[in-house]
Amino acid sequence: MATANHNLSNYDKNTIPNASNFRFGIVVSEWNHEVTDGLFKGAQEALLDCGALEDNILKWDVPGSFELIYGSKKMIERQVDAIIAIGCVIQGETKHFDFVCEGVTQGIKDLNVTSDTPVIFCVLTDNNMQQSLDRSGGKHGNKGTEAAIAAIKMAHLRRTF
Repeated sequence: MATANHNLSNYDKNTIPNASNFRFGIVVSEWNHEVTDGLFKGAQEALLDCGALEDNILKWDVPGSFELIYGSKKMIERQVDAIIAIGCVIQGETKHFDFVCEGVTQGIKDLNVTSDTPVIFCVLTDNNMQQSLDRSGGKHGNKGTEAAIAAIKMAHLRRTF
């Protein structure tokens, strides 16, 4: 496994643009909330740590990961500089996992192609709950933190070019 024994959530603030002038949207799936709550916490803490103002972070909850697409699309209308779509899909016994993962991936990709607002994909697609917990504040760090850093960099790119 690529992330075995690695915490990928460490970042150097000196290499990250100051986020104080950016507005961020975070759309969070309520499904598997014990994971998505951790991802949100990691994202929020990283944004604040890099200078984002609490009032400039807008959070919306949606029922599941598939609904992240519509929530992110509506969030674009709020004129934020970047959006983080947070979800968690865990492999089960049916094809539902494949359909949801493919749909969410393609939907977020489509938003990035058709909109001027970057949408960061922070959807865990793991084989079991423990893998997701390990990546939402556990032994492998927090993918929410990584998504926040990506959002800051993409917001900066959006405003610069």
